[in-house]
Amino acid sequence: MTSRFLYVYFMKDQPDRVRRVAPQHARYWNDQNLSGYMGGPFADRNGGSISFLAESLRAAEELVAGDPFVVADLLSQSWLKEWKVE
Repeated sequence: MTSRFLYVYFMKDQPDRVRRVAPQHARYWNDQNLSGYMGGPFADRNGGSISFLAESLRAAEELVAGDPFVVADLLSQSWLKEWKVE
């Protein structure tokens, strides 16, 4: 059974590094071909939100761990939550 997850993240104040990694981040999530995927940056570009379907919390955590923003240590805060959309 799949569940919907919501991943919300906020960037560190390192705009040059964020700009360099942002295309990799977008490509990573698009290349996953995730069912139910929807995501993008906040209007002020201080972070973003991604919603997707995954088989388990562990599978969702593995996806988030591979995010280039995570790998490059560019996030000041992030949350991954199972989302019960009705």
